Amino acid sequence: MTAATILAGKLRSARTRRALDLALCLLPWALVAAAWAWRMQGLVIALAVAAAVGIAVIVVAWRSARRLDHAWLARRLNATRSDMDDSADLLFVSGESLNGLQRLQQARLRERIETTSGPELGPAWSARRLLLSALAALLALIAIGLWPRAQSGARDLEALSPAPQVAALPGQPRLIEQGLRIDPPAYTRLPPRSEPTLEGRVPENARLRWNLRFEPQPSAVELVFHDDQRLALARQSDGRWSAERVLTKPALYRIVASGAPEAQTRRLYRLDVSADRAPLLRVLEPDRGLSLMSAGQRSWPLEFEASDDYGLAANAQLRITLAQGSGENITFREQRLSLRGTGTTTQKRYAQRLDLASLGFASGDDLIVQLSVDDNRSPKLQTALSPSLILRWPADLGSEATGLDGMVKTTLPAYFRSQRQIIIDAEALIAQRRKLDEARFIERSDAIGVDQRLLRLRYGQFLGEESEGAPQLPTNDRDEPEPHDEPGQAHDQHAPAEKGQAANSAPEQHDEHAHTPKPAAPSFGEEGPVLEQFGHTHDHAEAATLLDPDTRKLLKAALDEMWQSELHLRQGHPQQALPYAYKALGFIKKVQQATRIYLARVGPELPPIDESRRLSGERAGLARRGERLAAANATDPLLESLWRDLEQSTRTTEPPPIDYTGLQRWLREHESRVPDPLAFAAAFDALRNEPECRRCRAELRRLLWPLLTRPPASVSRRGQGDAVDQRYFEALQQEARR
Repeated sequence: MTAATILAGKLRSARTRRALDLALCLLPWALVAAAWAWRMQGLVIALAVAAAVGIAVIVVAWRSARRLDHAWLARRLNATRSDMDDSADLLFVSGESLNGLQRLQQARLRERIETTSGPELGPAWSARRLLLSALAALLALIAIGLWPRAQSGARDLEALSPAPQVAALPGQPRLIEQGLRIDPPAYTRLPPRSEPTLEGRVPENARLRWNLRFEPQPSAVELVFHDDQRLALARQSDGRWSAERVLTKPALYRIVASGAPEAQTRRLYRLDVSADRAPLLRVLEPDRGLSLMSAGQRSWPLEFEASDDYGLAANAQLRITLAQGSGENITFREQRLSLRGTGTTTQKRYAQRLDLASLGFASGDDLIVQLSVDDNRSPKLQTALSPSLILRWPADLGSEATGLDGMVKTTLPAYFRSQRQIIIDAEALIAQRRKLDEARFIERSDAIGVDQRLLRLRYGQFLGEESEGAPQLPTNDRDEPEPHDEPGQAHDQHAPAEKGQAANSAPEQHDEHAHTPKPAAPSFGEEGPVLEQFGHTHDHAEAATLLDPDTRKLLKAALDEMWQSELHLRQGHPQQALPYAYKALGFIKKVQQATRIYLARVGPELPPIDESRRLSGERAGLARRGERLAAANATDPLLESLWRDLEQSTRTTEPPPIDYTGLQRWLREHESRVPDPLAFAAAFDALRNEPECRRCRAELRRLLWPLLTRPPASVSRRGQGDAVDQRYFEALQQEARR
């Protein structure tokens, strides 16, 4: 034999040994998988699993054996035979690509291969690994054998269990076996199951199948539900009585067989329904409903989390609304995005990063988003909506504006922060002190101080204080010239300087309460002359007559504390401003609780008297004196009469009759008012079957009490008193007659 033939045979032998070794290690686990499938799902599934696992083992063993190639064989020859001179790789190289010395060495190696057999080159058998794998598989098979077998297949699910023994006379049909198969809706992915007791809790819209066996056989069998609905059972070829129904709400029922004993017919079975809950949706990012646009922000990250009891739809809808404009000129543009969640079927996360530039988001706009998620309920889906999230890009309030819109922007702030919000902002700023540099910290503290100032001015209006630092309305295009200036020079030469000086001195005048000694000439559109012409101004705190003196005192104290809080906030010391802010909040709360309000004294403005109707005798529109108040009717007279009958039955030996038909009709019409309709129906049915049962009456009264209408409050009549009180009252009456 040539060297090439010998080497090829050695390589095939090594591959065969490797494949057999790996297959022997994996085949016990294929047997374990088949045994588990047979235990859980039956023989057919077990055979399919065994075939699939066997094919997988063969593929894995073959791929592992193919890894043994010529390079591996050369390494094995160099490791096991010293006569290869570490040159075994020359055996698998063509002679044309070798030089003379290499061809000579190749010929020597081939001669040695042909003359000397050498040791076995295949991998050794892993006996230890085979033993451990076999032992582990054996333990798994024992565990599978001891595991309780799950019900599989329609035959196992419809297996009947023995029914409770009921005393019956000879010839009476007696229930001997029973079974209830429950097939949940397909979208719930719940497996079918069987209840041997004919009652339990089932999913909403589940299909129920009753299987009953009687001995001897009755002529007819039906199920009678608490709402008087009836379901007839059909007799099968094997002697069973079967019927199906889709259950949408809880129910009580009894089995009525012709000629059956009364104890068996009266027994009630209860079926509760587990409603399919709507999905739960939670916002993960952002952490607030209203977010303000930050400097340099180009995108808006959004993240939601949804969960459902049975499963969520594959996609969710993100509604994006862009509100642009101001005042009455506001336009809305809406679009929808489909988001695909990540996670399991019952819990998913939805993430989206909105590109603000592509949406056309600009200054003064609002971007509103809302996510809607559906579940997989059939036939009608349930939808959950997230809270609306708003991203606001505040408009530049300092920009130039004209007309009414400009007057509103320059004279009125957008909103006033409350004193509590100022405290919250100050505490949040103190908590972030280490993360902010000095300039940024002072800037944010100053911004909170500005909010404190606006709030102080707002409450100061109730004391008649002047508006400090109020900007002028930009309705006059040019200033009036001074008397000593020439027309046309005052505005051109002095207007810029005066405007800059006014802008720089406004805060100082506000802080020092300085007033200009000589007011400027009134111009068209300014609020001061308008108030002086059409209203009155509160120049002094004593002129305010809205609040009583005690309330004004509390409000003045609150303003003093706001002054101190504003002072420290504007200086960049929020920790020193907090005590004053808390005191101001306490005074404001006391002011809000004030009850006395003084209004200005004005004469009554009564409508004029119509003299034409006097002495005319017309009685149109006048109430009739003979009409009397009618007694109010009871909301539920049936319940009140039933309550009185049940109360009398506990005192007398002969209980009064009860309107069972009317009560059953009322229960069907007002089922939503009853916390547990099935318990009410069961107590009602027990009393109807045993009218003399006092325990049944007490139970029905207990369930009936929360349904009664609460009587209105009334003044109770005073008692007549004892004999001494009666003599005293009679003496008073005799004294009054004299």
